[in-house]
Amino acid sequence: MHLLTRRSILFITFVLTISVINPTNAQSKNATKSSADTLNHIESLVSFATKHLHIPYRSGGTSKRGFDCSGFVRYCFDKWNVTLPHSSAAQAEKGTTVSLDKAKPGDLIFFKGNSVKTATVGHVGIITEVTPSYVRFIHSAWKGGIRYDMLNADYYKKRFVAVKRLID
Repeated sequence: MHLLTRRSILFITFVLTISVINPTNAQSKNATKSSADTLNHIESLVSFATKHLHIPYRSGGTSKRGFDCSGFVRYCFDKWNVTLPHSSAAQAEKGTTVSLDKAKPGDLIFFKGNSVKTATVGHVGIITEVTPSYVRFIHSAWKGGIRYDMLNADYYKKRFVAVKRLID
């Protein structure tokens, strides 16, 4: 019995030593971790935003008691130490402009306000999903509070202004 226990301990020690010393394992673990960290950062932002679905709209709102569109975006990005102003027009001045065909989850999407005729940004959301046929975003809407909408809906398609990337 003692011989079997000693052999088991020696075998486990040998296996652990080989796996710690092997530089191939160390490199692949680090490479996987760094690419996953980038992906998880955006996924975490989108997941965090989604947890706030159905919170009511509140003009000037910046808390779970109610958000306006820019207050919601600011609240979400603040959790990742990205400071934004509390105005969709001012937020549109931040980040890097991205063409719609290069948009990805975590990017901000900007729209004109109530009037299609104005050039002024009046609304903002966070892109949550992009496919060849649609762009889905989460935002705080006057009707419905925090909710999902699609860019291809007539209301938003007519008002679309730009996509901005704040986190790479």
